[in-house]
Amino acid sequence: MALTDFDIIRRSMTARLFSTVTTIATVAIAVALMLVLFAMKDSGRRAFERGSGNMHLLVSRDSSPLVSILNGVFYAGAPSNPIQWQEFQQLSIDYPLEWAIPVQLGDSYRGFPVLATSREFFDVFRLDEDAGWSLAAGELFDDEFEIVVGATVAGATGLDVGSELFVSHGIAAPAALRGGGPAGGESHIHTEFTFRVVGVLDPTGTAHDRALFMNLESSWIMHAFDRALLGNPNAPVTTLEDITDADRLITGALLRVATRPGRDVSSAIQVVASRLRSDPSLTVAAPSREIGKLFTIVGSLQNLFVGMAAVVMVSSGIAIMLALYNSMEQRRRQIAVLRVLGCSRGRIFGLVVTESAMLGILGGISGAILSLVGLQIVGAVLKAQFGLVIGATLPPRESLVIVVVTIALASLAGIVPAMAAYRTSVARSLRPLG
Repeated sequence: MALTDFDIIRRSMTARLFSTVTTIATVAIAVALMLVLFAMKDSGRRAFERGSGNMHLLVSRDSSPLVSILNGVFYAGAPSNPIQWQEFQQLSIDYPLEWAIPVQLGDSYRGFPVLATSREFFDVFRLDEDAGWSLAAGELFDDEFEIVVGATVAGATGLDVGSELFVSHGIAAPAALRGGGPAGGESHIHTEFTFRVVGVLDPTGTAHDRALFMNLESSWIMHAFDRALLGNPNAPVTTLEDITDADRLITGALLRVATRPGRDVSSAIQVVASRLRSDPSLTVAAPSREIGKLFTIVGSLQNLFVGMAAVVMVSSGIAIMLALYNSMEQRRRQIAVLRVLGCSRGRIFGLVVTESAMLGILGGISGAILSLVGLQIVGAVLKAQFGLVIGATLPPRESLVIVVVTIALASLAGIVPAMAAYRTSVARSLRPLG
């Protein structure tokens, strides 16, 4: 039975199996790297925007709007400059707001941040337009020293409804960032106040999964006790009746400006933001704008990585060319025999270019599969350490373009060895050996 062109190409590739596999692997790595980078660009931004939910503005006294978003939404650190409770109340009255939610950061449990806030945080602050918070177990806090834990915290610490814990003053690095070692960096643990877990949240795919939540009064009572200890080391444990205006502090306020029913934006947002910024002591951050700035910075780094991936892809094309060109010496007799059997120079040229394209096709398919595995790994790391859920899906248009470019590049890489095969002399190549 006569050999088809496909049979000839398959036998040529399997005869040089090691070279074929390593060349395909080189192409696959380049393709996978580019696909992962493009997939992460859109998925990463969506995950960050999801964490900011439906608030329009975040007011704090952080050093910059970007720092305010990183601290207040993604728990990167604890703001050091507080806002007085009276200031927050006045702000709520003076501006046309749909709601204003006070938040306070500065405490932690085993390295995970504790957010003190009001019940409105769960009632009106939504992570998605149509999705609110949901509980895997228990209920939301109602009284002092009740605490609700995020899904990541529950998984990492084993906390469940009914568990008791002590909160630490200060935010330390999460256990995942310390390699699983003991918590460090807390100034002290509030062993005088025992918290009881009353609820465990369902996963949200945001940084909120790695936080714990309690009411503001609990935080104020603990910090009032700290203040009392400064004046009297034997001071009795404080209660809600003991706190003063000096203890009623917050580190930020989540604001949603009043909008028309069914609309998420309004020109009033800019007006409110401008009026708030007239107070130089306040930092006013618009989450969407600051996340855009963050991804502008990240995008510059990503462009660098894409450039590196493109270099790897070009290198893989050169590797295909060298692999096929170097094999020409061993294949000259094979090519000469094919010529004697009736193969034209053009057909020989086409066989080599097609073999080169096949290497690109196999590398592109392998790279797409490898990129899905890579996205799963990256997604698992981001979820475990930052509570962000990255979709493990490839962008269809970019994926198609990258695979097509890979095949085209591989085909071009086959032209040089194909020309060498085209010029092969039948008489010289069939000369007796030795």
